[in-house]
Amino acid sequence: MMPFGTIGVFLVEDMTFSHLEQLCQEKGLKMTEQRRIIARVLSDSQDHPDVRAVHRRASQIDPKISLATVYRTLRLFEEANILDRHEFKDGRSRYEKASCEHHHHLIDMHTGHIIEFHDDQIEALQKEIAKNLGYALVGHRLELYGVPLKKSGKRI
Repeated sequence: MMPFGTIGVFLVEDMTFSHLEQLCQEKGLKMTEQRRIIARVLSDSQDHPDVRAVHRRASQIDPKISLATVYRTLRLFEEANILDRHEFKDGRSRYEKASCEHHHHLIDMHTGHIIEFHDDQIEALQKEIAKNLGYALVGHRLELYGVPLKKSGKRI
């Protein structure tokens, strides 16, 4: 087995649990060894992996993990509100740990890189727009798609 990073790891009864494993345990989900591996892969992810990326990473730890197991586990975690699924314009579902911190995404159309951001001005503007139209804003999601600006051959 590959060693796991220390991102979001808790020490509980002499066993290390990733942040997602801890959430699964708190929600009473049955955790098989393969589900634990998938949870650890997701906890250690610094990106928004799709199913195939999760499978590839989990298979490096346990080659017996099937793509179907990854699909089922991601769906289970999503239904338990442990993961958020995003449908960006690349046609693939991408996953991130569910967060109570509200944020938006900027997707680089050349590389697929996803940048998370929060902007208080955008939040205020959205509420103001809803109010002007006679509504109280109860939720929203913002995805921006862009290409890098270039200046003198360098990104700015």
